[in-house]
Amino acid sequence: MAGKVMLSGTMTCAAHEIDHVLALLPEHIRLSRAEPGCLQFDLWQDEVRPTEFHVTEVFRDARAFAAHQDRTQSSDWWRVTHHMARDFRTSNV
Repeated sequence: MAGKVMLSGTMTCAAHEIDHVLALLPEHIRLSRAEPGCLQFDLWQDEVRPTEFHVTEVFRDARAFAAHQDRTQSSDWWRVTHHMARDFRTSNV
């Protein structure tokens, strides 16, 4: 069986979008952490650069990670953030 999948990186939003992103953040984190196969899900706003949000997520395997991606892409979070610049890296751990 393949190993765990980790995604980490940064998402950058426009200054006028911060409040909307922050309003959706708790629910996105709650749903992501509750997904089967989620081992870690952390998403937080940068203290120095408030338009940047950092993410670290670890899923038990590629199937769990793909299910998370599918759910995310049909969520309000995705509707609001999909256009934002992302510097994400995915790796097996």
